[in-house]
Amino acid sequence: MAVYVSNLTVNTGTTFSQIFTLESADTNSATDLTGFTASAQMRKHPGSSTATNFSTTITNPTGGKIRVGLTTSQTAALKPGRFMYDVLITDAAGEVTRVLEGAVLVREGVTK
Repeated sequence: MAVYVSNLTVNTGTTFSQIFTLESADTNSATDLTGFTASAQMRKHPGSSTATNFSTTITNPTGGKIRVGLTTSQTAALKPGRFMYDVLITDAAGEVTRVLEGAVLVREGVTK
């Protein structure tokens, strides 16, 4: 399965949510995620010991849709700057695959 790259922008002090649709590179049809779980984290750099966990939900397994999100309190705790993230899926047999990755730009808001 190909690793897709998608960059994100997160505004501090707001609720963040993004839905991704995974598709097969061979057939351009949705990847069936039935029986899979997903997880996602963002870090300043890959070796960083500090991570922010995204909530992850497979919202439409047969349609290949994964939702990642952060609560208002999670985004309020973030420092503005650039981060990295990835999304992993795990099948019923325990095989883990990275399906998404990219940069996260965290922007600080003005209204408090």
